[in-house]
Amino acid sequence: MSKYLLLFFLYLAFATQADAQSLFNILNKEKPENMNEINQRLIHFTSEVLKEDLPENIVLDANYIPVFSDEVYQERMDKLNTQSPIHLDFKPIVRRYIDAYAIRHREKTAKIIERSELYFPLFEEYLDKYQLPLELKYLSVIESALDPKARSRSGATGLWQFMFNASKMFDLRITSYIDERMDPEKSTEAACKYLQYLYRIFGDWQLALAAYNGGPGIVREAIQRSGGKTDFWAISPYLPAQTRNYVPAFIAVNYVMNYSLEHNIVPLKNEYPYFRISPVTINKPISFQHVAEVLELPVDAVRELNPIYKSDLIPLCELPAKLVLPIEKVGQFIDLEDIIYGMKDKPKKYLDLQKDLSTTKGKYCITHNVEAGEYFHKIAMKYACTINNIKEWNGMDSPDIFIGQKLKIWVYPSDTLAQKPQRDPLLKKSKFILYEVQAGDSLSSIADRFQLESTTNLVELNSIKRSKEIAPGMVLKIVRYE
Repeated sequence: MSKYLLLFFLYLAFATQADAQSLFNILNKEKPENMNEINQRLIHFTSEVLKEDLPENIVLDANYIPVFSDEVYQERMDKLNTQSPIHLDFKPIVRRYIDAYAIRHREKTAKIIERSELYFPLFEEYLDKYQLPLELKYLSVIESALDPKARSRSGATGLWQFMFNASKMFDLRITSYIDERMDPEKSTEAACKYLQYLYRIFGDWQLALAAYNGGPGIVREAIQRSGGKTDFWAISPYLPAQTRNYVPAFIAVNYVMNYSLEHNIVPLKNEYPYFRISPVTINKPISFQHVAEVLELPVDAVRELNPIYKSDLIPLCELPAKLVLPIEKVGQFIDLEDIIYGMKDKPKKYLDLQKDLSTTKGKYCITHNVEAGEYFHKIAMKYACTINNIKEWNGMDSPDIFIGQKLKIWVYPSDTLAQKPQRDPLLKKSKFILYEVQAGDSLSSIADRFQLESTTNLVELNSIKRSKEIAPGMVLKIVRYE
């Protein structure tokens, strides 16, 4: 009898655990193969969890976000540490950066992972050439989000964010037509040389990373102010805020890039991964627009694969040169290169330029709030349009504007000055998140983690009777508006 009772209790325990986990087994059954598969599972998962309908004006984008205990994070970080000479400490500030990449900015993280298919194999080749840790490839994620045309407010440019004068130290050429800080190969080699130099100075990778961000002088000063300590965490209070946060961010990126699937971050497939592109030699001036037209490629694809060129052309002064193309287009280019070389651009005339400035086609509308000291011409210069454009877009006859006035401005999406389009608050798109409560969570800590204005929506949306009535294992519905 005791044997059967034991079996019965084991069955009950298993059944209770199975019920608690049943919803999450929908996602944990096996790893998703692609975005469509994960979306189908999320739809099913959402329908299982939701017991009531949301308001009609909310556009649902279901997204299950796993969040793990500190013990799980520490265990995974320990595993990463066995594979890298760069020590990866798990601390509260690292956890906050993991949340930033895996929760608050997970769409951007998915885009970074997509871009990594193009750049990481190249980074690894150069890191191996200079006998550097392969994990240093993640440094470019912090620097530029793997965007070769990234430019900081201070003017640092490229995948590895070199300043104009610093680029000369690494023989990165900058002219009116090209910027080798945006060349993936040359800038990566420069970054490897610099990282190698910094490690020789400090003999510690965390200090070398801090010096890459703030400069060797700042790290030396922090060591001196700390009384000669050479541990990054010990000298951290003496570093500028940006440098102090740089190493924790690097550690978090290492974790998230290695455990993205566990966090349900599923990127799109990169159309042009590293092993599916190839350079061709160019002997005559060429326009990206003509290349795209003849090869039936989006011009943005030609730009993405050839970021070194400032304008959409390879000029005579840069010949001979390399043009990177999808590998399947190389043979076609060789067959048709004489046709491409022979194509000529027609210079735009004044009236054509005015038409481009005034059109709203391909643009979106933003709202500019007039501030003290602003006038029509200053605003027109800011948005690369004319005073007449602004008047026309706003139905204005008066030559005067006033502080606080709201002006409609039409800008191209690629404009670096462009803001996000303004939406009617009632039509805001929302991100619908399903969150499993962890031990130690409170409503206020969850609201902080997901950057909610208050706990009120949490309480109302989840029909929580008392403000503190949550327990580990509960699945909370969270709505975040974009």
